[in-house]
Amino acid sequence: MTLETERRALQRVVAVAGLVPVLGGLYGVLFGQAGLGGGPFDVSTDSHFRYLSGLLLGIGLLFWSTIPGIETKTSLFRFLTMVVVLGGLSRLLGLWLTGVPSLTMLAALGMELVVTPLLCLWQIRVANRAGETVL
Repeated sequence: MTLETERRALQRVVAVAGLVPVLGGLYGVLFGQAGLGGGPFDVSTDSHFRYLSGLLLGIGLLFWSTIPGIETKTSLFRFLTMVVVLGGLSRLLGLWLTGVPSLTMLAALGMELVVTPLLCLWQIRVANRAGETVL
C-alpha cells in the first residue's frame, strides 16, 4: 500500500471513529442524564454529566482536527489517546468496583482501550512513513 493510500485510509477511519465521541458528547450535552432513561436524577449529577459530555464532544472535535495533515499531528494524537485511555481505565475500574455496565458502555470501553490506541499506533506508522520521524 502506498503512503498516500494508507494516509487516506487512516483519515477516513479517524473521521468515522470520531463520530462516536462527537455524537455521544453532543447527545449528552443536549439531553443530559435524562437521555439515558431510567428514574429520577439529581440536578448536580446532570450538570456534571453535561460537563463531561462537553469534554467528550471536544475530544472528538480535536481528533477530527487531526485529519488534515494527519501525518504531522502525532503529538496531539498521542495526547488525545492518553486522555481517552485514562478515561477507559477509569471506566474499567468502575466495572471492577460496581459491576458490568450496559453493552453501550462496554462498547465505549472497547473504543477507549483498544480502538483508540490502535489508531494512535497507525498514525505513528503513517507519520514515520511520511518522514516525520516519531519516537
